[in-house]
Amino acid sequence: MKRIVITGMGVVTPFGVGLSPFKEGIFSGANGIKPITRYSELPVKFAGEVDFDPLQYFDKKDAKRMDRFTQFGSVAAHEALEMANLHEVDPYSVGVVFASGMGGLEFLETQIINLYTKGQKTVSPFTVPASIVNIAAANIAIQNGFHGPAFAPTTACAASLDAIGQGFNLLQQEDDLNAVLVGGSEASITPLGITSFYNMKALSPMNEPTASRPFDKNHSGFVMGEGAGALVLETLEHALSRGATPLAEIVGYGATCDGYHVTAPDPSAEPQSRAILKALKKANIQPEQIDYVCAHGTSTPLNDVIETKSLKKAFGEHAYNIPVSSIKSMIGHLLGASGAVETVASVLALQEQMIPPTINFQEPAEECDLYYVPNKAEKREINYVLKESLGFGGHNSVVVLKRYEG
Repeated sequence: MKRIVITGMGVVTPFGVGLSPFKEGIFSGANGIKPITRYSELPVKFAGEVDFDPLQYFDKKDAKRMDRFTQFGSVAAHEALEMANLHEVDPYSVGVVFASGMGGLEFLETQIINLYTKGQKTVSPFTVPASIVNIAAANIAIQNGFHGPAFAPTTACAASLDAIGQGFNLLQQEDDLNAVLVGGSEASITPLGITSFYNMKALSPMNEPTASRPFDKNHSGFVMGEGAGALVLETLEHALSRGATPLAEIVGYGATCDGYHVTAPDPSAEPQSRAILKALKKANIQPEQIDYVCAHGTSTPLNDVIETKSLKKAFGEHAYNIPVSSIKSMIGHLLGASGAVETVASVLALQEQMIPPTINFQEPAEECDLYYVPNKAEKREINYVLKESLGFGGHNSVVVLKRYEG
């Protein structure tokens, strides 16, 4: 079986553009939730908004033709590829699996307003290629001249973790692939994005920067975030042959579907726990070997309770020995991009031997009785990390990461 390693990472998050502010933010327990500045008169006033000027990265014409989610994805992918130094390779040996939950929502929303207020001639001819969900993956392939397979999973909030899992599977199964750029991007802090999630009572009604409170007694809904995460996956053989430095190893991936409800997770927690067990089986390790769980941890009462239940169902008594934390407490919920950004956090945890905290944690919610690393990062010996993402529609995805040891 081929060994698959991560050789490059890039992010755009509410902490800023790039790995450096992200790493500093998650380990210092910083809060990236701020007042929304790009839109006014929204029912929610705080979000994990990115301070981002596209003209620092794209010329004016290209920036105008891209939705914000594609811009984020392109910038994160560039950082990951530069870190991996993945240049001068056979373009047919490199694939792209880059996800989004919502795609180009802002671009589409703007053009719909144009259509109904100014007439059809004001609708941009770039509306479709700017808003379709696969366009970030396509742009990354175009910008870098990659000719391997390119896909865009759309499994809601599990999308970018599925992108990582699918990239992992592709590299193990396809003999002519050496590397896959994986990840996801999201930019849903728009009037429609905020209002629609708020009206379905998924967003916290607490208008304050500490509203994201995963696993806490006062959790009341998630806080919207935006950004992107990108990782370069390679076969170990290919990475070493070109002198690349492996950052961590991916050893397992598992996915299931609740088949239960369009938004609510299955209260039995059985499908979620099965995804965990599938990933552990693929990794060929025992549950007791997991040293840290980077949780989905949305701060919604249903997710926090049922995710906790799924961990106890999968790990048994060992669940009480595993530190669990949610970085959504610091950056909000990046929807389809969350799995990729949180996987980057998991790799940093393996490298630094440190677990990022769950901030804003005061008192555990009823039935949330695990150890959630409250408020401060902790030094720990970490060899295996389990990262899970759960999406609307019942999509459950789990990736197991291992500290690279050569």
